[in-house]
Amino acid sequence: MPPRQATHDTASDASATAATTSELEPGHSPPGAPIQLLPQDALHNVLGRLSLREALACRPVCRLFRDALSSFPFLSSLPPLRLLALRHPRSSANGGGRDSHGSCLQAFDPSLRRWIRLPLFFLPFPSSSPVTASPSLLYLWVDATAASTGDAKIPRTLAVYNPLSGSHRLLPPLGSAWSRHGTVLAGPGGAVLVLTQLAALAYSPGSDRWLKFSLNLPSKPRSPVLMAGAIFALCDVGTPWRSLWRLFSCRLLDLGEWAPLKRPEWGDVLNILKRPRLLAGAGGGRILMIGGLRSSLDADAPCSTVLILRLDLQTMEWDEAGRMPSEMYQCFGGGGLGHVAAAGGANNKVKVFGGDGRVWFSGRRVRGKLAMWEEDDKGGCGVWSWVDGVPGCNEGVYRGFVFDAGFSAMP
Repeated sequence: MPPRQATHDTASDASATAATTSELEPGHSPPGAPIQLLPQDALHNVLGRLSLREALACRPVCRLFRDALSSFPFLSSLPPLRLLALRHPRSSANGGGRDSHGSCLQAFDPSLRRWIRLPLFFLPFPSSSPVTASPSLLYLWVDATAASTGDAKIPRTLAVYNPLSGSHRLLPPLGSAWSRHGTVLAGPGGAVLVLTQLAALAYSPGSDRWLKFSLNLPSKPRSPVLMAGAIFALCDVGTPWRSLWRLFSCRLLDLGEWAPLKRPEWGDVLNILKRPRLLAGAGGGRILMIGGLRSSLDADAPCSTVLILRLDLQTMEWDEAGRMPSEMYQCFGGGGLGHVAAAGGANNKVKVFGGDGRVWFSGRRVRGKLAMWEEDDKGGCGVWSWVDGVPGCNEGVYRGFVFDAGFSAMP
């Protein structure tokens, strides 16, 4: 039996060799890989099961993949890559979060717990400062000499940029005061808002100018968020000696019509936190308010921890969403975010940023890492963890914003 088996195997090998030789003779071409024989729609069906990160990594593999994965309609159908984009603590002097070579923006991928770099070298500006994002698009303040205008200086303005495609577009120019004091919000359909204490500027795609609106608010809107077709912001209606926070809102279509949001059952919920900040919760229907939890309502009351409250926009009810663990809180100095912010240049200064159900904390006493909180969709108190390996950690505290990198929109 063994010799017969060996003979059979040898015959098979000879047959295979003959077939191969025949295929390689003049007039015959070697067979391609099976995936190369697939119709275009079947190939896209296979590649459509990849994540956006995997699809971009596969493009250099071969010409077939490069051509199939360079189609914008196909790429725009892939789910975006949700990232935290960092703003450098010295954005005006160091390119707004760029690396030491000025060509990349540092970003964190929460799903893989990895840091990546987004390319900025396609921009013809030696200085740029990213401030916010909408799906697929970054918004950056730029003030530089454009490559296409020679030595002519262009005014300070906003640029819209897709870092994956390398394309950008300039919005109508703005003065430097708006870039120094304004808060930029990216609205739906490419709309952009810039808010200051007294006025707001609004831009719609296709327009050649900004529209100006009076805000009629008691103070500069603090940490405005855009959700459900409306803007929500905190305003201080107190005195120079004691802050008193109120929640205001307005419809996106009526920027001059702000109104306070209040309910008798809320009581003093807006003032149990020192220096509160608003962020968007998960799902688009909840607002997060983050700050240091006061031990009492006294103006100089110390804080015991960091508290995250959540407002459901349908029921208009608040609940506790998260509370920073004591051992993590002590790493930030134990003074509470309100105490830290009021101290200005104190060594334990802390920044709070994020959105869509995730909150990050950076501080001068926490070098090289961020604290991260993730909202629990089931109504729990969320998950706290550390994010290590923050790049450029010796430069001070960072700020940041959520960015859905993808091809769903172009400048």
